[in-house]
Amino acid sequence: MDTTTKKYDRFDWTLTLLLLLFFLTSCLAIYSAQKTGQYIGQNFLSRQIFWYIVGSGIIAVVMMFDSEQYRKLSWYLYGFGIFLLIFLFFAPASIAEERNGAKSWFFIEPLGSFQPSEFMKVFLILALSSAIYAHHQNHPSRTLQTDFLLFVKLGVITALPLGLILMQPDLGTSLVIIAIFTGIILVSGITWAIILPLYGSGAAIGASILYLVIWKPEILKEYLGVKTYQFGRIYAWLDPESYPEYGYHLLKSLSAIGSGMLTGKGINGSEVYIPESHTDFIFSVIGEEFGFIGGSFVISLYFLLIYHLTKTALDTNDPFNIYISTGVISMIAFHVFQNIGMTIQLLPITGIPLPFISYGGSSLMGNMMAMGLIYGIRFHHKTYMFASKDRSFGL
Repeated sequence: MDTTTKKYDRFDWTLTLLLLLFFLTSCLAIYSAQKTGQYIGQNFLSRQIFWYIVGSGIIAVVMMFDSEQYRKLSWYLYGFGIFLLIFLFFAPASIAEERNGAKSWFFIEPLGSFQPSEFMKVFLILALSSAIYAHHQNHPSRTLQTDFLLFVKLGVITALPLGLILMQPDLGTSLVIIAIFTGIILVSGITWAIILPLYGSGAAIGASILYLVIWKPEILKEYLGVKTYQFGRIYAWLDPESYPEYGYHLLKSLSAIGSGMLTGKGINGSEVYIPESHTDFIFSVIGEEFGFIGGSFVISLYFLLIYHLTKTALDTNDPFNIYISTGVISMIAFHVFQNIGMTIQLLPITGIPLPFISYGGSSLMGNMMAMGLIYGIRFHHKTYMFASKDRSFGL
């Protein structure tokens, strides 16, 4: 083991540079977004800078713990996250007011709003990683039965927060939870003989639901109690011009991004009004003001981030760290794909922010906590002279 490596050399400077670029991009985009529409006079930028400072502190704390300590803490953190999600339902309206039909936030003066599901995503990554690691320690000889047992364990661990978040209701975050579960399952070592039939069945169910939404909506209304506005989101995604009452945000987003063309209209050059442009539709602002070049720059940043996270997973010798890295990659990648996809009509609109760029304290702190785990993996990584190069871990 190399004991001469200095802490300076073990610090993840590449990730620091990427986060700095995200910070500058976020500040520039939010500064522009708050100059339009109902945001005139608001100072989201100063608050975003404050949350970045807080997030940096979170990274500093999180990275100090190594993988063994996180294996011990994972269930306490998971339990704390579940407690917050349950308490949210019983909390009085003075601290957990229902807004836009959802009860997803705590409102604590003077700190502002706090969304526990953002932190639950990170706690879930730790819990799933810990469960897989412990399972393989207890069952070194894999069989179809032990793999199925692991799948059930992971399913139960995921189902509890997923159900609580769906009850809020928060479809966007629920989809992120599913994405985390899916990503970690793929590296868990569970045989494809289990994964393929189960995920194939899930895809078939999803396709069937989409068919019913388009052709037989009355069945879903009668038997599942699906609301009309929920159908509207699908209809607006497929044909926003025919459903302008539901496709308003999408039409505005497409108009903004399209009008930006190659180089954009310049900073503060936005002419298309988009509600919530500083949060869920921040990419539309970037597309309009900085054009195709600006949008490509942002997407390239995410590509470099995910590449770096993948490299971190491949460089570590600890399976637990690989599971954590995979969970973080799945979370970030799904956020980016869904958020940018919904602004260009590739995917239906859901309330998912763009990581590190959209305004929002809870979202940013949750993502910075996830980055703290990556910093910790790099910082505490040890290289052994005779370490095995086999990274399959049962795959």
